[in-house]
Amino acid sequence: MSPDIQRELIPRNNTLHLIDALDGMKTKLLNAAEQWQLLDSTGHVPTSPAYAELIQHAAAAQALSRDVIHLTTDFARTAHSTNRAGSAVLAHLATAATLSSHAAPHFAETAETALSLSRSSGPADRQYKESRMVIDHATARAYLRRTSESLGDAVEELNVHLVFHRFFPTPSQRESPAPPPARPSARHR
Repeated sequence: MSPDIQRELIPRNNTLHLIDALDGMKTKLLNAAEQWQLLDSTGHVPTSPAYAELIQHAAAAQALSRDVIHLTTDFARTAHSTNRAGSAVLAHLATAATLSSHAAPHFAETAETALSLSRSSGPADRQYKESRMVIDHATARAYLRRTSESLGDAVEELNVHLVFHRFFPTPSQRESPAPPPARPSARHR
């Protein structure tokens, strides 16, 4: 295999490990976006939304964002993040890191607004605050879904890269090519 192609390949085991990590993170983000609900079973904001539950959404979103940023940082520190496949993966991870960091503040805004509902000056003020909560909470969940999509895009890049590995397999130690035959000695006795 030529050295240029070898430099372009992210080692297969590293690629598979990263795909597993990204798939796991993607699932966590999607589960959070689906499970963290604001509206009750009738589709309305509860009369007394639980601040503790809503601020927990913000804390958990922050933890998820931290994990996405750590995955991104770890990959960015590898030598492979600068080759063709690596830079495409890194671009998707950078997008995921940015998107994930926007979810927690929107969840926190939702929780803060929930606290102020009891101090509403009238039905119009309460309706405005409820609408604001719905928008902030939905926006936060959308950021989680979009983060998951960006991680999925990174996985797609890595899967394409694995296909590339098939065309340029790296010999394992067991499959290393046989040494060249010994050359006849120049001296004759």
